[in-house]
Amino acid sequence: MSRVPGWLGRVGAGLTEISERYNERRAEAEREQDDPGTFADDQVPAPPDYAPDVAARPDPALAVPWGVRVAAEAGWRLLVLAGTLWVLMRVISAVQLVVLSFVIALLITAILQPTVARLRRHGVPRGPATALTAMFGFIVIGLIGWFVTWQVMENIDDLSGQIQDGIDELRNWLLNSPFHVTDKQINEIAKNLREAVGANTDQITSAGLEGVTVVVEALTGILLSVFCTLFLLYDGKRIWEWTLRLVPVAARPGVAGAGPAAWRTLTGYVRGTVIVALIDAIFIGLGIYFLDVPMAVPLAVFVFLFAFIPLVGAVVSGALAVVVALVTQGVFTAVMTLVVVLAVQQIEGHILQPFILGRAVRVHPLAVVLSVAAGAMVAGIGGAVVAVPLVAVTNTVAGYLRSYSQKSALRHSVRPRGATAVSAEPGPGTQPQ
Repeated sequence: MSRVPGWLGRVGAGLTEISERYNERRAEAEREQDDPGTFADDQVPAPPDYAPDVAARPDPALAVPWGVRVAAEAGWRLLVLAGTLWVLMRVISAVQLVVLSFVIALLITAILQPTVARLRRHGVPRGPATALTAMFGFIVIGLIGWFVTWQVMENIDDLSGQIQDGIDELRNWLLNSPFHVTDKQINEIAKNLREAVGANTDQITSAGLEGVTVVVEALTGILLSVFCTLFLLYDGKRIWEWTLRLVPVAARPGVAGAGPAAWRTLTGYVRGTVIVALIDAIFIGLGIYFLDVPMAVPLAVFVFLFAFIPLVGAVVSGALAVVVALVTQGVFTAVMTLVVVLAVQQIEGHILQPFILGRAVRVHPLAVVLSVAAGAMVAGIGGAVVAVPLVAVTNTVAGYLRSYSQKSALRHSVRPRGATAVSAEPGPGTQPQ
């Protein structure tokens, strides 16, 4: 036999093996081209020596200290709240007159609403009851304002003469006092005052023009307060029900209960403040009347009105009464007026307010001072008036919502016991459902 066929067979087998290897390498190249991130088991490169173990690498969030994580979580929420509050304050400052008018209307409604409810219980329809109450309330307020204006206009001439005499008497007292004040020093002070008035004539004139604008805004605010009061007295319940529709359904039960609690706090604050202010005005008015201080009744009315500004109002009204007594009746009468004012304020602070306002308004004195200061900075006198009732109402609402959430959580966590109890875990011998 010839050896050529065997040789050819071996060559053919070698070519076949080379072809199969070529096909396998070509298939692997195509797979690597389709998914370059994959490697065969024997082609995975070994990690360098400095690379950490992948299984030992911690979560980045777990590497941050717990205090920093809590501070970060609270920080961005505080930033969101601060931004929301800033936008809200900007909106309120843009419509400040409307907001103050509505708040004043709420305060007036808190005073007049019990009268409307009493008339409704006696069978008077809602419209006539609202009209009668509003007319009575606004007539009383108008009569008080007219009486104060009439008293001031009637006594302005006598008061100016008494002020001039009082200034002369004060000057003589300073000359003869142990303070060693000379006539030259007094004349120098008077000259400086005249020069200051003359140098600021333009500012005084512009202030007078701004005063006209303030009067127009005040009249607009009064009209808005009157209309808001009428609608709140007539349709306050429906307005509250419409407001509840704006609240999410999940929070609506809690807000529906917090509203009446807030209204009770507001009415208690307003009624208590009116009683305290009336007592202050009566006793201070009687005191300065028996001391022969002129315009005792208008000063008593001012004491009544300024009593609605906590802390600051009593100081301002008392100082006004002392100054009038000083320039009209002399130093002794001014000192006695100061004694009367301080005595009445001490009775108010230690007896009247704890018994009358203590139950309605549970606000710390520091919160009262800070809220009055912030309200005055934001909205002037009107802000100072509404600051304390706003804080009191907010405190009541927050307390009610907190207790409501605790009761709701407790109600959902309590499980029935006894024969009606359903065990969460299947007992022995029972089949799980």
